[in-house]
Amino acid sequence: MFALLNVLNQIGSGLVLFLRTLRFIPYTLRMFPRIVDQCLFIGYGTLPLTAILSLFIGGVLALQFGYSASAYGATEYVGGVVGVSLVRELAPVMTAIMLTGRVGSAVTAELASMKVYQEVDALRTMNIPPERFLVLPRLIAVALTMPLLTMAANVTGWIGGQLVVRFVPWLDQTTQTYYNALRAQITLKDLTDGLVKGEIFALMVIIVCCNVGLQAEGGPREIGAAVTRAVVSCIIFILLLDYFVTYTQL
Repeated sequence: MFALLNVLNQIGSGLVLFLRTLRFIPYTLRMFPRIVDQCLFIGYGTLPLTAILSLFIGGVLALQFGYSASAYGATEYVGGVVGVSLVRELAPVMTAIMLTGRVGSAVTAELASMKVYQEVDALRTMNIPPERFLVLPRLIAVALTMPLLTMAANVTGWIGGQLVVRFVPWLDQTTQTYYNALRAQITLKDLTDGLVKGEIFALMVIIVCCNVGLQAEGGPREIGAAVTRAVVSCIIFILLLDYFVTYTQL
């Protein structure tokens, strides 16, 4: 019961933080330098990891489905299965998880440190809302970079699948056959649904991590506890949101 109440409290406080941050959207241009810094931090830090992960995920998908499909002579569908699986599910989910581990943990640690050492209180004393100065730049930056990260995950995943079907002997497909199947199965709706899903995940990750960081209290030990709490919460919320968003997109 206590755990459930804690989750509900976290959801409620996160929504309040999100709505408070939206009030400062008119200040976006003033925060432009900080937004650029956050875009670079999120993009450069997450893109290589996401690309490598997606490359292997695409390869594993092609290998596993190709092995099963070869028994029925249906290996020509490998490209379509890899493409749709990545676009609709795996690319946005895995990108969001990488965003949590790489960016979310850093955001939580930074804000928790500022809260513990009373830097957030100093901002309020100077009449600078933390939502405007700390949360808004990160929220806008992740909204701008997440579609690019998701598309990069899609492309590298497709390449990973193509490498497998090209060089594994019992699949042995040409590149043209693979990409013909991929193009035949993926629709514009699949692409937009995947990008929307990734955007929802990314906004949730930043809000949860900022919220947990700004709620930190106590000494230095609380910083590590806040990071753990934020990362675990984000991964759980990603999987829960994935179910509900997928259901609405069918």
